[in-house]
Amino acid sequence: MEWIVITSVLVMTILSLLRVNVIIAIIAASVTAGLMAGLNIIESIELMVSGMGGSANTALSYILLGAFAVAISYTGITTILVNYLIRVLTGKKTMMVLVIAGVASLSQNAVPVHIAFIPILIPPLLKLFDKMRMDRRAVAVALTFGLKAPYLMVPAGFGLIFHGIIVEGMEANGSFITPGETALAMLIPGLGMVLGLLVAIFITYRKERDAVPGAGGAAIAMQTPEKENIKFNKKHLLTIVSIIAALIVQIITENLILGALTGLVFMFLFLVVPFKKADNIMTEGISMMGTIAFVMLVASGFGTVLQETGAVNALVELSSGYLQDNKALIAFVLLLVGLLVTLGIGSSFGTIPIIAALYVPICMAAGFSPMATAALIGTAGALGDAGSPASDSTLGPTSGLNADGKHHHIWDTVVPTFIHFNIPLIIFGWIAAMVL
Repeated sequence: MEWIVITSVLVMTILSLLRVNVIIAIIAASVTAGLMAGLNIIESIELMVSGMGGSANTALSYILLGAFAVAISYTGITTILVNYLIRVLTGKKTMMVLVIAGVASLSQNAVPVHIAFIPILIPPLLKLFDKMRMDRRAVAVALTFGLKAPYLMVPAGFGLIFHGIIVEGMEANGSFITPGETALAMLIPGLGMVLGLLVAIFITYRKERDAVPGAGGAAIAMQTPEKENIKFNKKHLLTIVSIIAALIVQIITENLILGALTGLVFMFLFLVVPFKKADNIMTEGISMMGTIAFVMLVASGFGTVLQETGAVNALVELSSGYLQDNKALIAFVLLLVGLLVTLGIGSSFGTIPIIAALYVPICMAAGFSPMATAALIGTAGALGDAGSPASDSTLGPTSGLNADGKHHHIWDTVVPTFIHFNIPLIIFGWIAAMVL
């Protein structure tokens, strides 16, 4: 039973590396897990489908955020940003990548559109990337950094939700910690991501590289804003007001769907976007984010198969049985188990409750402090977002960088982010568990 997680995740990973479509790879992994647990193929698929509803809220929020991003783009405000970046940063590759990482970071806390901004902002820059011979893998790493590091370290926007899930998960299992302490505990793992970003930009992907036509398969169909000399006007000011309203509602309610709906409603009320364009905007939002939303649904089904068959519990129990009282070894093995579990599910937010239920009893018995336990849980969850084929933090960057069919999801996004973020996350997460 304890080998189910390892085998099924290996199946998904190997198929993805062989360029099999990620949805098919996840389904194959789910069926593998079900068969190993004694289910037949039909039962395995039915169990997977029953668990797809676990990410329904996330999938719907992504589609609405996609529509919100399309509406923002309709006003031309993103074109102003793109033209500014082209004018100021042409020829400055390092600065370009750092600015992209900064813009991506804003999407988690200041402007809560998560990955929805990427297909709007990145495609217009692709020709510039090619002209500068920029290694797109550096851009993928920068985007994933911006999608992850802020919510790990900053308790606002998505970070507020992430830290709240950790607190709730620990409290449900008998360990108590405040959101402020959780944020402090996650600073050390977050610094590991900062190091990984700097290594990718200044060392690994510093050299020039030509993008290969067809490397990512078919180009992703999406509308690319044309270069226009648009000046900031009242419409753009009202767009910013709508974005702020969406942020406030999202923070107060901790609900992405309500936040995105608020932003859309404000844009229609302010007549920033004509109401007659509503159908087109929703259709484009679904087109832009639909694939990612569906991958998240299937990944949630895979997570249900692993959980319902008892595979995750068996793996943790097997691991803890050999660890005895060695805290350093316990911390390291728990992080490796977290990597396996979250790599398959691909959602840090969705796996935290599962991980907390398994980790808290072990950590309490081994004498870890609540902050050290929070660091282990948060880091284990974060490992699933960087370097997983099914993660929105890797699917998002690919959706923008492969708009012209020159960027492969696995080899140009997943592998680079796994190397530069998962490895330092394990190291710095282990350090946090030891010193806190």
